[in-house]
Amino acid sequence: MMAQASPFMQNLRRSGVWFVASVLALAASSIGLSRFLESETPSVSLVLDPFNVDALITEITSDLNDTSNAPDLDALVARARGALAFNLADARLYSLIGEIKYQQGEKAEAHALFDQARKLSKTEIHALQRSISGNIEAGDLPKAVGEIDVLLRRWPDQFSAVAAGIPAILSNPDGYQAVLTAIKAGAPWRASLFVALSNTSEGLDLANRLLLDLTKSPAPPTSSELSHVINGYIRQRQYEPAYWLFLFSLSEQEQKLGGYIFNSTFEPVSRGKPFDWYIPGQSGLEVTFATSQDAVEGEGGATIRFLNTPVKGAALQQLLSLPSGSYKISLIASAQNLKLPKGLFWSIRCVDPAGEIARFNIPEGTYNRQNLSLDFSVGPKACPLQLLRLQTAAIAESWRFRYVGTLVMHKLSIERLPS
Repeated sequence: MMAQASPFMQNLRRSGVWFVASVLALAASSIGLSRFLESETPSVSLVLDPFNVDALITEITSDLNDTSNAPDLDALVARARGALAFNLADARLYSLIGEIKYQQGEKAEAHALFDQARKLSKTEIHALQRSISGNIEAGDLPKAVGEIDVLLRRWPDQFSAVAAGIPAILSNPDGYQAVLTAIKAGAPWRASLFVALSNTSEGLDLANRLLLDLTKSPAPPTSSELSHVINGYIRQRQYEPAYWLFLFSLSEQEQKLGGYIFNSTFEPVSRGKPFDWYIPGQSGLEVTFATSQDAVEGEGGATIRFLNTPVKGAALQQLLSLPSGSYKISLIASAQNLKLPKGLFWSIRCVDPAGEIARFNIPEGTYNRQNLSLDFSVGPKACPLQLLRLQTAAIAESWRFRYVGTLVMHKLSIERLPS
């Protein structure tokens, strides 16, 4: 029969178990704290856990990006290679060493390391970005586009990292075809592409070409894509291509609504593109469009219902592209108990250079299908883009001036007068 251990030995064993448990708990605590600090203070994180590879990568990356101090690249390579002994399958380490070698001018070795990183992880972000740049420089643009697609499917917020290379890709026939194929197939970065291209004059022409080619595909341009490009032309003061692109974008049904004022009868088909009706969302009133079939008693058009509050600013507006010449603007309107203490009027303003061309007032009261009109002219080459607005003359919201009643505008049109 085994002798029972003495109380001294029992206490010693208990103490040993407690010590081991305490050490394990302390180690776990250090590792947990190291993980918590790895992003903000990687150096402290590495003191707590020298094997924290995320902290090491963060610290080395920070040293590489520090423009105020030239890093010791050889020392950084040694640190990164040391971490590989414990993290052989970590693609980020190969990519990091590749970047250091790239900065040392050893590009062949760098690209070999980037390739190794890609073998371990097809979506390793830095290796992908370097590979994309390398393929653009080498002229292998279809491959670069394929890698861009991989990058942006995994990292959709990284479009800005590749945006600078997009115009060069699209300017090459092979690159253009690769991009067109990708966005036809539903590439998730398609919307970002049109936003980016709309910011420069060169990009706008490329975007316009893509839109034209997409019309022949099963994935035609969206209203949002068209709006981005049209607005881009307007920002660049290229008003004629902006207007022509708007006309090109109209469906067969919308083409029937064409004229100097698009949709002059306020059919409820607005898609929100420039040169279409825009409702600013003004407080104190409600704006609705209705066809004659949907409206009460067959009276279609735009209905403005005032809510017995002050009204300041615009209720309705549209961009116009009127050539120089003489015109008549006409409105057929009805009203019910309309009270307009600070006036309500249609104005036509030149956008560039700014200035009012014409305005005519909406009368108060109650009336049925009243005809209002005004002659005006646009000078030769003086105003390539105009803004048509329904607005009040109020410059401050005062409850002494409350707007009441209902206005129905059945048709608003512009016709050119004989010269």
